Amino acid sequence: MQAQDIMSSPVISVAPDAALSQVVELLLAHRISGVPVVADGQVVGMVGDGELVHRREIGTGACTDGRSWWQRLVQPDPAAAAYVHSHGTHVRDAMSSHVVAIAPDAALADIAAHFEDRRIRRLPVLRQGRLVGLVTRADLVRAIARCTKGPYPPSAAQDDEAIRARLVRELASQPWWSQSWSSVEVDHGIVRYRGVVRGEAEKLAARVAAENVPGVRGVDDRRMPHDEWQPML
Repeated sequence: MQAQDIMSSPVISVAPDAALSQVVELLLAHRISGVPVVADGQVVGMVGDGELVHRREIGTGACTDGRSWWQRLVQPDPAAAAYVHSHGTHVRDAMSSHVVAIAPDAALADIAAHFEDRRIRRLPVLRQGRLVGLVTRADLVRAIARCTKGPYPPSAAQDDEAIRARLVRELASQPWWSQSWSSVEVDHGIVRYRGVVRGEAEKLAARVAAENVPGVRGVDDRRMPHDEWQPML
């Protein structure tokens, strides 16, 4: 799936000179966590609950200067900017102007990486510089729900050999799997692992791999930990 498959569209947005009280009303009315800030058709910022954490109205606007004495000598005082952020009454005063945008064909893996690496919660989707959608972390959760179909129906059942072939293909593509250390057999839908394993995480990964194959009814993993294995002489 791509961004265009899960994004919200059309997008609720605000102008930089809009009142912050209007933003608060929008967030509550539409049950959303943030909105893009648009000026002359261009996304110039984002404003949401993260930008409204430090506000004078609720007594959280104080700025604590955690810089060392030498940093205070050579760096600009952040107190003035923090005051604008916590006391300003317009969107431009509180918005984040550092915008990370994506294209409609952005892959979900790239979107997830943006959320994780940049610690952001929403991404505007731009087509030729124009806002066409918005992707949030909640949209990724909804995408998971769409892909999760629960237990496989009876029509998805496979014979043991088909189950084993599919599972072996999946295992062979994983860096943690060692075919020379472990064997795989399937008996009436029960996957049996035998051999040696390097750790509990690899056992868990092998169980998950098996459970994702249609027709698997259970997993029996009796592989020995590598540090306990004694080869027969």
